[in-house]
Amino acid sequence: MTVPDDDSLRLTAALNAAQAGEDAAFLTLYRELQPRLVRYLIGLVGGDAEDVASETWLQVTRDLRTFRGNWDGFRGWVTTVARNRAMDHLRHQRRRPALAAPAEEFLGLAGPDDTADRALELVATDEALALIAALPRDQAEVILLRVVVGLDAKTTGQVLGKRAGTVRMAAYRGLRRLAEQTAGRDGLRAPPSPTVTHFRTAALREVR
Repeated sequence: MTVPDDDSLRLTAALNAAQAGEDAAFLTLYRELQPRLVRYLIGLVGGDAEDVASETWLQVTRDLRTFRGNWDGFRGWVTTVARNRAMDHLRHQRRRPALAAPAEEFLGLAGPDDTADRALELVATDEALALIAALPRDQAEVILLRVVVGLDAKTTGQVLGKRAGTVRMAAYRGLRRLAEQTAGRDGLRAPPSPTVTHFRTAALREVR
């Protein structure tokens, strides 16, 4: 059983206070999640991300009292609302998710203590996220949800309507591809770089 860290406990307390009507507590939740949410939405709807995020928070504000769960559950719930809003937006616009946003949009927004996050620490942030954006769409979105929003595999699966095992496999394949692409830059005869090793290790952890 995972023990919540101090930050999760703090944010869960803020969630409870926000549900009781404390505006300052809701602002704490908003400030914590909004930057990550917008960056994720940029990957789906590009320049319309701020508008979709605003629609998301309007729904969250309306339905907040009906939510049951802790901070991790809340983060997954808000992300699900955001993704549904994004898909509605795309259907209205009759276009596909972007998932090819400029990498600089993601600078400094990797999720805390995440397997994929640790894999990216040894690569320049803009370079690593450019590689993610070039992955197949299902793999890219899984890694964005895990790295940018900071969701675990189970919650990512709930957002996408997939099993946690499917999420882990998509992350595994994406991370393996990143490792192979990075290895290709190192040269065939060179020993594996720390970056390549880290990507491979992260990929293996996804399927354990």
